[in-house]
Amino acid sequence: MIGKILIANRGEIALRVARACRELGIRTVAVYSEADADSLHVRAADESVCIGPPRSRESYLNIPQILSAAQITKAEAIHPGYGFLAENAQFAEACESSGVIFIGPGAEAIRGMGDKAVAKSLMREAGVPVVPGSDGIVPTAAEAAALAQELGYPVIVKAKDGGGGKGMRIVRGADEMERLFSMAKAEAQAAFGGDALYLEKFVERPRHIEIQVIGDHQGNVVHLGERDCSIQRRHQKLIEEAPSPALTRSIREEMGRTAVSGARRIGYSSLGTMEFLFEEATGRFFFMEMNTRLQVEHPITEMVTGLDLVKLQIRVAAGEAIGLRQEDVRMEGHAIECRINAEDPDHDFRPSPGEVAQFHLSGGPGIRIDSHMVAGAIVSPHYDSLVAKLIAFGADRDEALARMERALAEARIEGVHTTVPFHRQVLAHPDFRAGRYDTSFLDRIQAKAEEEGATAPSH
Repeated sequence: MIGKILIANRGEIALRVARACRELGIRTVAVYSEADADSLHVRAADESVCIGPPRSRESYLNIPQILSAAQITKAEAIHPGYGFLAENAQFAEACESSGVIFIGPGAEAIRGMGDKAVAKSLMREAGVPVVPGSDGIVPTAAEAAALAQELGYPVIVKAKDGGGGKGMRIVRGADEMERLFSMAKAEAQAAFGGDALYLEKFVERPRHIEIQVIGDHQGNVVHLGERDCSIQRRHQKLIEEAPSPALTRSIREEMGRTAVSGARRIGYSSLGTMEFLFEEATGRFFFMEMNTRLQVEHPITEMVTGLDLVKLQIRVAAGEAIGLRQEDVRMEGHAIECRINAEDPDHDFRPSPGEVAQFHLSGGPGIRIDSHMVAGAIVSPHYDSLVAKLIAFGADRDEALARMERALAEARIEGVHTTVPFHRQVLAHPDFRAGRYDTSFLDRIQAKAEEEGATAPSH
């Protein structure tokens, strides 16, 4: 087993990794920016190293600084968490060149899945159904319009290097293409440093279903069930649940087998997530992308499978076999996660940085809280606004919902605005309670509320 791990991240995910390491008897090194000197993840680690000023580019995205911290502290491995450098092939290669284990897949898998056009091609070879679209990059709006005419509108243009909803526009007619193509191109350049776009047929009102997979260096790959991530605002996930209320047993099994085939095709050896668009009316599903890292929403899979995904990820990186056959994986009960962000739902989810004057999230039966926040902590404007993940588990969906509603009602966070009221509104909506929702759910209820002159969850 690895003796010491440097955690190249911050906030709740750095704390989550540190806790898994402590249970495995592994020493940890926290890295932090000047803005995070008093953060809980720093206090939880055995050692800590300041890696630069508050700006991410000068600290958490600074590869030389992070590798220097690993060298100074004699860390044998680096866990990237999610975000920042977690899906950076150059960072994975730099770790390997420095003799440090990167706790994630190889650089080749990261690079292949990070290039959306290449990823689609590889999945086609594995027999995975993909959304119809361009075979590669579409360089001009005119060429995009010509292809869109063949596919039929609506279509969606996406950044090749994209993620998190950036560099992405839905085009519903030829008259919109030039304007929206240019907007996506500019946004992609600003967010990712590259403006290459590709084009896909836009699937109307799909569910967003992701399959958790894990592979080891011995060639074993299994899936750990699905998560439904359809409650989204501008392609950003807000509420997730496992299992999905939309999948039948046969579709769940088929989707799982398909995800495993895709992961095997690229020789995948770590935790990863195959993401699909699911048409509930037809039962068809299409590969969208693969996230080659630990996901924000991994706790709900842990709750329904009883597996510790971070420990599995570390063991695989250390060269151990998964130690699971597909038939060993069982999904029992139901879990829901609400991402609590420091944002103001009444003002288009405007970020709400500042000092957290009071922070109390209730536990109780079936409740898990993943957070690095305490009273007096600062929500920095430099980083993601996530302050906590609230996870509820129950014997069935009704019990999980009841426990989540109770925990949200008891939440007390003062000093910053949060999305707690938004989550309470969504959970109370009759369509959500009945499991009748898709990725356009928030848009539809907002539009209906505006027609009726009422209020609804802002987004």
